Amino acid sequence: MRATRIFTVFIVFCSLAACQNTSDKKGDKGEKDTTAVTIAYEKYQLDNGLTVILHEDHSDPLVHVDVTYHVGSAREEVGKSGFAHFFEHMMFQGSKHVADEQHFKIITDAGGSLNGSTNTDRTNYYETVPANQLEKVLWLESDRMGYLLEAVNQTKFENQRETVKNERAQRVDNQPYGLRHELNGEAMYPEGHPYSWMTIGYVEDLDRVNVNDLKAFFKRWYGPNNAVLTIGGDIDVAKTKAWIEKYFGEIPRGPAVEEPEPQPVTLPETRYMTLEDKVHLPLLQITFPTVYARHPDEAPLDVLADILGGGKTSLFYKNLVKEGLAVQAVVSHPCRELACEFQLLALANPAKISALSDLRKVINTTLAEFEQRGVKADDLARTKGSIEASTVFGLQSVAGKVSTLASNETFHQKADLVSEDIARYNAVTADDVMRVYKKYIKDANSVVLSVVPQGQPQLEAAKPNFQRPVRTLPEPRDTTEDQLSNLTTPESSFDRTIAPEAGDVPVVNVPDYWQSKLGNGMDVLGVTMDETPTLTMTISMDGGMLLDPKGKEGVAYLTALLMNETTQNSSNEELANALAKLGSSIRFSSAGRYSQVYISSLTKNIEPTLSLLKEKLFSPAFLPEDFARMKERVIQGLQQQAKTPSSLARRARDLVLFGGHNRVSLPDEGTIASIQSITLDDVKDFYAKYYSPSKASVVVVGNLPQQQVMKNLAFIGQWQGPEYSFEDYKAFPEYDTRNIFLVDSPSAVQSIVYVVQRALAYDATGDYFKARLMNFPLGGGFNSRINLNLREDKGITYGANSAFLGGKTLGWFEVSADVTADQTQVAINEMFAEIENYIEQGPTDDELKFMRNAFTLSDALEFETPTSKARFLRQLQNYNLSKDYRKEQVRIIQSITKDEIKALASRYLIDDKMQIIVVGDKASLLPQLQSLGMPIIELSVEANHKEALN
Repeated sequence: MRATRIFTVFIVFCSLAACQNTSDKKGDKGEKDTTAVTIAYEKYQLDNGLTVILHEDHSDPLVHVDVTYHVGSAREEVGKSGFAHFFEHMMFQGSKHVADEQHFKIITDAGGSLNGSTNTDRTNYYETVPANQLEKVLWLESDRMGYLLEAVNQTKFENQRETVKNERAQRVDNQPYGLRHELNGEAMYPEGHPYSWMTIGYVEDLDRVNVNDLKAFFKRWYGPNNAVLTIGGDIDVAKTKAWIEKYFGEIPRGPAVEEPEPQPVTLPETRYMTLEDKVHLPLLQITFPTVYARHPDEAPLDVLADILGGGKTSLFYKNLVKEGLAVQAVVSHPCRELACEFQLLALANPAKISALSDLRKVINTTLAEFEQRGVKADDLARTKGSIEASTVFGLQSVAGKVSTLASNETFHQKADLVSEDIARYNAVTADDVMRVYKKYIKDANSVVLSVVPQGQPQLEAAKPNFQRPVRTLPEPRDTTEDQLSNLTTPESSFDRTIAPEAGDVPVVNVPDYWQSKLGNGMDVLGVTMDETPTLTMTISMDGGMLLDPKGKEGVAYLTALLMNETTQNSSNEELANALAKLGSSIRFSSAGRYSQVYISSLTKNIEPTLSLLKEKLFSPAFLPEDFARMKERVIQGLQQQAKTPSSLARRARDLVLFGGHNRVSLPDEGTIASIQSITLDDVKDFYAKYYSPSKASVVVVGNLPQQQVMKNLAFIGQWQGPEYSFEDYKAFPEYDTRNIFLVDSPSAVQSIVYVVQRALAYDATGDYFKARLMNFPLGGGFNSRINLNLREDKGITYGANSAFLGGKTLGWFEVSADVTADQTQVAINEMFAEIENYIEQGPTDDELKFMRNAFTLSDALEFETPTSKARFLRQLQNYNLSKDYRKEQVRIIQSITKDEIKALASRYLIDDKMQIIVVGDKASLLPQLQSLGMPIIELSVEANHKEALN
């Protein structure tokens, strides 16, 4: 479950057979108009007010269901913040006819996936399942809409309250810059405004409320007349309508709900705030209040944001990032139902900027430059190209189309806004952009937030003139049982305790792919698909960071960064501008053992896109100024990671597993010391030696036939380069006893705990695959033993899991969780208790069945999108797998026994050799850790990684 805070209007473009115009009248399918730009859908309404949107898409045997309630944190009362998000959690805790924790289990058991999210303006619950499981999803969603409250009790309430607190600690309080959204909201909006608090709420409010308050909130807002049910995919419309009427039709209408009125704000003065935080990079955020979603000025403001700070073509990039003054600088215009904000954000480079006041001067100069420069034709062309591309790519999944329909209907009572959205952006003129700049930005008041390292307030942009307001809370008015006496659940005409039977399991075919070779011997695997007029391609070169010279770790990473920069023929800005107008993307990266190039394009633009790829791949300029800027950015990023608990935990994990003298124990980026030692000649040498076709391969997914793809890629077949090899690993650390490796993160409100040991490298049908099956009941899903223990029973984490992770040559097992700091010892003890119990007893019959269903019935979801198809092809290439390896996996899943799984647990969960890593506040943690009776090794991952482990 996740909480989101920004409402985005999705734009969807369609010119395919699956798209047509439809009337928006109640119960009317409308006349088909093949020239319209839209998604085909049918809309109608039940007698109880539930709005239903249906979309047919028979391209894959799956369905996506979305139930959106028009309630978010904006519907909450002062002093009772966080209710909508809290109830998102409660909606997964069982209902009258569905037992505790069964929503996740039933959907996972059906081969599906599910989640929920909350933002300021809506809460949604969604599932993607094989098409034969649709009725079961409707049974589940209707039960928590109409029959939830009888299952809500004090125990569940207390448990989820602790879970929400842990979520806030993990995502807000224990994260660098995590409080900036809260501070910005308090300064931007007057007290009591629905956007003046965060969706997740204040901890003090969560502590104040009782279970009856929560029930009353549900009764007020979660009726069918305040919900939209959207279903898309491989559906039988008549059968689906009958199920909807059966399961939702008898749920009574809730209290009347009025549509909220927009509440944009103005500021009487510019408000300055400073936050001292555990950060390395100072951050400057300037926020102007603007309009509200779908206001006539929204689209021009979006275009303005793109011109000022939308990538390498923007003025912010030119003046701040390219000049090395900022590590990152962006401008955005997030819009929500009640109000929008125009945000300028820059992460300062401390090596170039002495204070955020200097950065603010550059920003002001940049705004003045824009006013003098005006809006160019390319600015508008880029925006329109990006809109067309993003809308087409948005059609690649049923979930994307369903989410768009649901959002539009919820907020604007019209699911089909596609044509309108495209038209309103295409209609934006240069005069419109300059008008909104002068109206909302030029000389306007704003919230200026400086986030500076602790103890360095002198870095702020200006002295604070606005302090966090002291909250004025009303007298507590707890909801009583008497006030809830009318909370009755409806009588049902059928037995809702009986889960619907699934239909016939849909036939899922592994993507039919073609295989070929280029002139230089490079393998090409491709899938031809007709669902969207798009093409995606990945070029993978084996080696990656394993090719880094000793002492110069990070060369592969830096080389990839520079491949995204200037070429011998074109500037960075010229390349970015050309790609943006095409709606295309070319991105070089280096992660793990691969350097990769990712290309995406509308099919109609593939030839000019590949022409740009040819230029970038074969003619990099490797300019000294680009190198210096990228090198500085990597160093600053590593210094920031040293302040981030999650990054510290991953660094410590890799060092403990693989030792300080092995390349794989260090980040892809290298270390601060190694990056400082790298020269531009090192990058040029790496490119010359390792950007070679000798260990490269290509994957292509799109709506072009094989012959056309190979013709378009002929220039890559002319690529020549040297053969190369890379060394084996050095010896890994061996541990005779279990140790605790402690990384100090002063004042951390949570502890990050890892339990790790080296394990198997990847295989498709051997012990690695079987170990993954074995781990599933232990920690591989929401309903696994470790997660249910630490999250649901103990309430000391937002989530806990375990996994076997393997690549070509290395693998490991890990258990991980972010836990309440004062419960660190409890978490560690419970992790090992679950492992030991599992080794001793093995899985239950129910767990074995659950695992089999989860791993086999999910095939319908595995190959839907071009990205998932490309992932499948890369796996075939990387591990030299046969096309039918999946059949052997299914045979193993269906035949593996409890005794085999128990034996695998005994063989690969060697708990007395597992090492413990804890990142948290050393002063408060030491007494807890010492009571465990194990050696404690203090670890500094950057300063003494070799000494600590050798």
